[in-house]
Amino acid sequence: MLVAAAVCPCPPLLVPEVAAGAAPELDAARTAASDALAVAAAARADLLVVVGPAGDGAPGPYPAGSAGTFRGFGVPVDVALPGPDAPTAGPAAGPGLPVSLAVAAWLLDRVGWAGPAPTALAVADGLTTAACLEAGRELAAAAPRVALLVMGDGSACRTLKAPGYLDERAAGFDAAAAGALATADTAALAALDPALARELSAAGRAPWQVLAGAGEGAGLAGRLLYDEAPYGVGYLVGTWS
Repeated sequence: MLVAAAVCPCPPLLVPEVAAGAAPELDAARTAASDALAVAAAARADLLVVVGPAGDGAPGPYPAGSAGTFRGFGVPVDVALPGPDAPTAGPAAGPGLPVSLAVAAWLLDRVGWAGPAPTALAVADGLTTAACLEAGRELAAAAPRVALLVMGDGSACRTLKAPGYLDERAAGFDAAAAGALATADTAALAALDPALARELSAAGRAPWQVLAGAGEGAGLAGRLLYDEAPYGVGYLVGTWS
């Protein structure tokens, strides 16, 4: 069953080399993400699964040790999920981890993750709510004590300069997601509208609904550690434990 979850945003800008001169602007988000992972580590889970949007990558499972890279963003930064087969250097062979999972691998390396070697699941952006919930239930049943690292951004339409321009519905959507994550309200997460999320470019909708399925009946308490919209994109960090 699910015993803990860390919820983090997944912009490549979390990686300082990608952000370059703008790196300090997300220092608070990086610190909050490290704090969230500390909660997941303290749960002493038997299994850690990273869940994130597939984006332009391939949806589906990725084993421990899977590699990714940020070379497509112009920086020679390579990452891998912790595991016995994780590469020590060099770019990923083949397609590698989707960006959201590569960001997760970077975060896990940053905190020196010493728990169970994580596997990962890249979720197709258009996955239905019912399919997300079922995927979450299956993850929660995979081991006696399961922790999730859930990667996903809120709307990309919070300001005029946002990637998706300003949409007046964006703040309300992000507030609903933040409230659900803060209170570990699985029903509220499941109620997020996939069509609206797509219109607002909210890539976190599907991973958050996987979390909702995993957390059903677990009786966990939520806590929101970060809720900001730098660059006009909603970034949320939270914990369930």
